[in-house]
Amino acid sequence: MQQNKMGKGMLIMAWLIGLALLTFIFDEQLAKQFNPNSEPLSSSVSGVTEVRLEQNRAGHYVSGGAINGQPVVFLLDTGATQVSVPMHLAEQLALEQGRASWVQTANGRVQVAQTNIQRLSIGDIQLNNVAAHLNPGMQSDQILLGMSALKQLEFSQKGDWLVLRNL
Repeated sequence: MQQNKMGKGMLIMAWLIGLALLTFIFDEQLAKQFNPNSEPLSSSVSGVTEVRLEQNRAGHYVSGGAINGQPVVFLLDTGATQVSVPMHLAEQLALEQGRASWVQTANGRVQVAQTNIQRLSIGDIQLNNVAAHLNPGMQSDQILLGMSALKQLEFSQKGDWLVLRNL
């Protein structure tokens, strides 16, 4: 009887370990589908740095990067005038709140605080003094990489790839 209980306990333990392993594997796979560019690869030819980004499963370009040396996740948004940072990340990213202003977003009109990003990077591309705003309406940790940063780059799309080059 005792041996039968121990056998059932071992079987349950094996199932739990198996489920944990599957969860870990699928979690990794889902993260890669959302952000296939968590560590974007860079190349440099004749002083021009290039970063290639693969489109995610939803058709967006998402990339790992950094603001003021802190790792972040960017969602590239050519429809956004400025880089838009969730307000709750301001202190962590060493961003100071400037004057308040109203902006029109995809979710309607919202009051934001102007800020300036000293250092923004994607792969080996680095931009300095990028205009941005802190948006209290953004709840996720993603940062919309708008035209205040993208206008400093040359970018082209072909198939499922977006190529960024410094100017």
